[in-house]
Amino acid sequence: MARITVEDCLAQVGDDNRFALVHLAVERVRQHREGEPFLAQGKNKEIVMTLREIAAGSVTFDNILELPKLRKAKLAAQVEEVAKVEEAADDEE
Repeated sequence: MARITVEDCLAQVGDDNRFALVHLAVERVRQHREGEPFLAQGKNKEIVMTLREIAAGSVTFDNILELPKLRKAKLAAQVEEVAKVEEAADDEE
C-alpha cells in the first residue's frame, strides 16, 4: 500500500465516522509512544504507520486494548523458550 487514505481507514472503522477514526488512531499512537511496536512495516511517521495498521484491519476498537497484552504474552513465551534452550545446553556440558 503506497498511500494511505482516510477512506481506507474509514472502511475498517465503519459508519464513515471520522471522529471514531481519530480516537482509534490517537489511542494507538499513545501505545506506540509507550513502547508498543508497529504492526506495519515502514519508516514513516507514527501517524502514517498507525493509519496503515488501521487500514489493514490489524488495529480495531475490538483489539486495541488487547494488543499490548498479546505482545507481553509473546515476549514471555520467547523468554521461556530461550531459558529452555540454555538449560538444555547446560545439561549437555
